[in-house]
Amino acid sequence: MSYASETRRRRTFAIISHPDAGKTTLTEKLLLFSGAIQIAGAVKGRKASRHATSDWMEIEKQRGISVASSVMQMSYRDHVVNLLDTPGHKDFSEDTYRVLTAVDSALMVIDAANGVEAQTRRLIEVCRQRDTPIITFVNKMDREVRDPLDIMDEVERELGMPCCPMTWPVGQGKAFGGIINLRTRTMTVFESGSERRPQDFEAIPLTDVDKLRARFGDTFDTAMESMELAVGASPEWDHEAFLAGKLTPVFFGSGVNNFGVMEVLDALVDMSPSPGPRVSTLVVNKQPVVKTIEPEDTGFSGVVFKVQANMDANHRDRIAFVRVASGRYVPGMKLRVQRTGKDMRPTSVVTFMSQRREAVEEAYAGDIIGFTIHGGVQLGDTITDGAALQFTGLPFFAPEMFMTVVLKNPLRTKQLQQGLAQLGEEGAIQVFKPDAGGNMLLGAIGQLQFEVVQHRLKAEYDADIRLEGCQYTGARWITADTPAELREFENAYVLRMAHDAAGTLAYLCTSPYDVRLAQERFPKIHFHPLREHAGLSLSNS
Repeated sequence: MSYASETRRRRTFAIISHPDAGKTTLTEKLLLFSGAIQIAGAVKGRKASRHATSDWMEIEKQRGISVASSVMQMSYRDHVVNLLDTPGHKDFSEDTYRVLTAVDSALMVIDAANGVEAQTRRLIEVCRQRDTPIITFVNKMDREVRDPLDIMDEVERELGMPCCPMTWPVGQGKAFGGIINLRTRTMTVFESGSERRPQDFEAIPLTDVDKLRARFGDTFDTAMESMELAVGASPEWDHEAFLAGKLTPVFFGSGVNNFGVMEVLDALVDMSPSPGPRVSTLVVNKQPVVKTIEPEDTGFSGVVFKVQANMDANHRDRIAFVRVASGRYVPGMKLRVQRTGKDMRPTSVVTFMSQRREAVEEAYAGDIIGFTIHGGVQLGDTITDGAALQFTGLPFFAPEMFMTVVLKNPLRTKQLQQGLAQLGEEGAIQVFKPDAGGNMLLGAIGQLQFEVVQHRLKAEYDADIRLEGCQYTGARWITADTPAELREFENAYVLRMAHDAAGTLAYLCTSPYDVRLAQERFPKIHFHPLREHAGLSLSNS
């Protein structure tokens, strides 16, 4: 039996951008237009009475930013669309990188005034490494922004891939008249207002030139000229090139005004790929064998790409987010965690509409489902209905900042240990336990991660901590060719050894020279700046 008809209906994508480009607002509008939510809550500052559906954490509501990826599923035009909203802030880029391993395409949002910004560049690199197809949405055209040709040029330079315009703006800021749809050869007329629906916007065929000139004057003529220039300088639309990550379609609009968003939603269904094959390692006679798993294969398999603790403060639960890679999930299935070989029969399996959850009746390749768990599952774990598979490729980056954890009330030690264990497994921060004893260390990519973890330890685990600076500035995961070499290295650097939340051995550094000196002294030790889940696969430095 093949599940091809179901997997072909799936679209799984992430929204990526620099902070404040309008990503979460666009997420809301996509949900609104698909009928998944009734009212969109714009992401505003701390006084907002209505918060974005996808920002559920208290700290997100206070700051008006996304600090955790959220997952939403919706139906549109007989397709099942799985949308992952990622944090834009660079301090949470690890969470975003892991989410990008679980999607088949990405929607990149660019602020038309600022162009391609620093965080977008980082995310693009990850997409490029995986050849992820990217759809580009240039947002905020109703403000004073840069020339669209200039933005297209910058996107091409920064992405290292040609752009193919699908819609084109007529004017900008106060003179923003609307967008021309190059596929339907019509102009959709802009009207501001976040309550407007796509069907409420007026559309005029481009053949009605006199009417368009009468209404928009020189702005229309200028737009037509620049559009022709852009089309002339761009390659023709090539769907295969897009799927290979070598061409990006570009759309213009204003997310907050619901304008130009419907075209993007249609493009996600029409252009984006359905789930593709995934490479796994099959263990046969204790030897690893590489095998390609097709989405329509009958055997169920999936990867845990995110673990989130305490999504519901009342239940103190933990949810493992699983990207289904093949087969079909139905309630009551007996599943196995491949890393430990232990069976699991999850009692509660849900799909997400941000905070709203619904029990899963069935799920296919491409779907994101959440297993309520009580330990025993880590980021990167492969879960199957029996087959011995192991998917790889979930990255952990060596932290660039460290702090020492000091518990204010020593009687809360048990709560602190539980909190750090769960937040470490979740990937919210990296937790290191020094082998020589002493206080736990937190490792992060950015300062804001420390603040979020401190906030969550107090709010969710009643463990009030103080964070103090320490001498460490980096870490490298350690492997050796033989156990004897590893023991010798550990004995030489007793005070520098620590284990992370997954139990992987790490060497703590106080300066960039430490690794070089240790490497010279112990040439057979391997130092890794990147760890793939559960210590299964390490990438050499």
